[in-house]
Amino acid sequence: MADPSSYRPRPGEIPDTPGVYRFRDEHRRVIYVGKAKSLRQRLANYFQDLAHLHPRTRTMVTTAASVEWTVVSTEVEALQLEYSWIKEYDPRFNVKYRDDKSYPYLAVTMNEEFPRVQVMRGHKKKGVRYFGPYGHAWAIRDTVDLLLRVFPVRTCSTGVFKNAARTGRPCLLGYIGKCSAPCVGRITPDDHWDLADEFCDFMAGRTGTYLRRLERQMADAAEEMEYERAARLRDDIGALKKAMEKSAVVLADATDADLIAVAEDELEAAVQIFHVRGGRVRGQRGWVTDKVEEITTGALVEHALQQLYGEESGDAVPKEVLVPALPDPVEPVQQWLTERRGSGVSLRIPQRGDKKALMETVQRNAQQALVLHKTKRASDLTTRSRALEEIAEALDLDSAPLRIECYDISHLQGDDVVASMVVFEDGLARKSEYRRFQIKGFEGQDDVRSMHEVITRRFRRYLAEKEKTGEWADGESLTDGGQHADGAQHPGGGQHPGGEAGPGGQASAPDDGEALTHGPALKDDDGRPKRFAYPPQLVVVDGGQPQVAAAQRALDELGIDDIAVCGLAKRLEEVWLPREDDPVVLPRTSEGLYLLQRVRDEAHRFAITYQRTKRAKRFRAGPLDDVPGLGETRKQALIKHFGSVKRLRAATIDQICEVPGIGRKTAETVAVALAGATPAGPAVNTATGEIMDDDDGAPETTADAPGEPVSAGTPDERRGQER
Repeated sequence: MADPSSYRPRPGEIPDTPGVYRFRDEHRRVIYVGKAKSLRQRLANYFQDLAHLHPRTRTMVTTAASVEWTVVSTEVEALQLEYSWIKEYDPRFNVKYRDDKSYPYLAVTMNEEFPRVQVMRGHKKKGVRYFGPYGHAWAIRDTVDLLLRVFPVRTCSTGVFKNAARTGRPCLLGYIGKCSAPCVGRITPDDHWDLADEFCDFMAGRTGTYLRRLERQMADAAEEMEYERAARLRDDIGALKKAMEKSAVVLADATDADLIAVAEDELEAAVQIFHVRGGRVRGQRGWVTDKVEEITTGALVEHALQQLYGEESGDAVPKEVLVPALPDPVEPVQQWLTERRGSGVSLRIPQRGDKKALMETVQRNAQQALVLHKTKRASDLTTRSRALEEIAEALDLDSAPLRIECYDISHLQGDDVVASMVVFEDGLARKSEYRRFQIKGFEGQDDVRSMHEVITRRFRRYLAEKEKTGEWADGESLTDGGQHADGAQHPGGGQHPGGEAGPGGQASAPDDGEALTHGPALKDDDGRPKRFAYPPQLVVVDGGQPQVAAAQRALDELGIDDIAVCGLAKRLEEVWLPREDDPVVLPRTSEGLYLLQRVRDEAHRFAITYQRTKRAKRFRAGPLDDVPGLGETRKQALIKHFGSVKRLRAATIDQICEVPGIGRKTAETVAVALAGATPAGPAVNTATGEIMDDDDGAPETTADAPGEPVSAGTPDERRGQER
C-alpha cells in the first residue's frame, strides 16, 4: 500500500487549466483516468488526509504510485480525451458499464449493390443503416417477416445469393413473393436499392406516406374490379399496421429522443436507455456498473453518454436526450453531443407531460434491472469468494489468489505442439489476457519439457517488463547470464525458443506464435496493456507431479519465489504441490475444486482450439503459400484472376503480370514455384462422391484433402490422440 504523499506533485507543478489526469500503479498500469476544469483544484482533493476520503477513493490513491496529467484547451477536449483513455487503458477504478450481451440491430447494407436486410451485432459499419437496438433477435425477424410483404428486399447471405445467380433459380422467398429476386434479374439494381431505401424510411418512422399510398392503390383496384389485387393490398396494409403495433406510440409529436434512467445504491448502479424514433420505442438496452469511485448521479449520466455516443455520429445521436440528472457542468457535454451529431442536441430533464411519464417507465425498468442483477450476483459473489478462500486454505497461501494463471500443453501425436495460458481474476475469466505459445525449443512429444519452456518464457517476459519499468533495485539483474526481451536466452545461455503472441498479434520475436482474434492491439508504451507485465498469485498447470515440478523448476531458475504453483491431475482431480509426495484432495463438493476445474478445462479448451487451428491451416496449405513475398491479398488476386491454381500454373509470365499488383519479378517467382510444385488431385464432393472439375471454377486443393490426415484414424480415434 503506497503513501499518496510519496508521489504528490510539488506545489506549483500542477497547472490551473483544463486537462485529463492518470493515476498509475507500481507496475505503471493506468488505474484511474479523470478530467477536470482545473487540474490543480481537482488533484488537490486526492492528496488530503486519507480519513477524509471516500473509502473507494482512498483505495485508489493508496494503490497508485504516481500521477500525471495532460493539458487541453477546453472542457470538451477533456471530455473526449477522457473517453479515449478509458477505452484504451481500461482502468480498474473507473466506472465501466458492463453489458451482459451484444444487443442486436436491424441492419440494411446500403453500401452493397443489392442491399440486404439482416440482424447485426457488434461494431457498426460504414454505409449500413441500423435500427434498434432490440431486446431479442426474434423481435427483429418477426418485424422483417411482416414488412417483406410490402418491401420484398433481399435477406439472403452472399453465398445463397451467388448460388441462385449461378443456377438461375431464386430461393423460396423469391417464389412466395417475399423477395424481389434480384439474384435472377427480376428487378434492376437501382429499383432494388430504391425498395431498400423505402424500407429504411418506413423503419425510421415515416409510415403515413406508405399507408396512404397503399390505401389509395387498394381503392383504385377495387374501383377497377381487380379484387384479387385489392385483397393483396389490403393484406399488405394489415401487415404494416401489425408491424407498427409492435412499437406503440409513446410520444405523439413524432419525437426522436433517447431517454436515460439511473437506479443506484451505495455499491452499484443500473442504467436503462429507451430509443424513441418517430414517437415510437424502437429499442431498449441497459448496463450495470460497480461504483468503484465516489460519484454522483450526474456523473453516472455523463459516463453513460460517453458509452452510448462515444463512437456514434450523425443521426445516431438524436436531437433530444432526456436524463434524470444533468452532468456538472452540462455545457461541455452538450457541446460534445452537438459536435458528434453535427447539429443542435437538447440535453435536459423532462418536467411534465408524456416525456416525464415515459421517463418514469424507464426509471422503473432501471430499478428492476438493478434488483435482478443484485439477486443474481449475490450468490455468485459469495460462491466465488468462498472458492478463492478454500483454495488459499488448501494450498496454505497467505491470501486469496485474486489472479490465477493456468497452462496446458496440446499436440496430436507429437505434431503441432502448442501451449495455452488462461487468466482468471476474482474467479472470472479475463479473456483479453489469454495467451498462446508455439513449442519450438525441441521436436517431438514431451509435456514436461514443454511446460518448463512455457513457464520460463512467460515469466522471463514478466521480469523483462519489470526491469524495463525500473522496479529493480540497484545491482539486480534479470538473470545471472541470460538476456531478456526479444531473443531472450535461458539462464544457462541457450537461445530463447519460440515466442508468444497476445490478443493483438503483435509479434515480440521473429518466431512468435499465431495471434489471437480478440482483444485490443498490444503495445509496449507505458500504461497500456502489456503481454506479461502482471504476475499471478497462483500458477495452475494441467497435470500431476512431473508438470508441477517442471513449472516450479522454471520459476526457481528465474529467481521467482513469491508465486505459488499447483497442478490438477485429470484422473482423480488431485491437486499436486511442488516437492510434496502426496496430493491435496479437495472434497468433491468444494467450490475451490470446482473453480480449479473450470480454470483447467478453459486452458485445455483454449489450447486444443489453437492446436486444431494450426493443424487445419497446415493441411489447407497450397503451392502459393511457399512463394516468398506473396501475401494473402495478392494470392487472392491471382486466384480471382485465373479462377484456379491449375489455370495459373498454365499461364505465361506475361499473363501473370496482367494481375494488378503483380510485377515481373513476382510473376517469375510464382511461375518457378508452381512449376516445381506437384499438381493437386481432383477435388471430390464427399457427400455425393462426385469429382469436381477444376475448370468449373472450383479452387484447386492440395494433394491431401482438407481436414485430418488419413493416418490420424477415425474422428473418435483422433480425439483420443489429442492432448
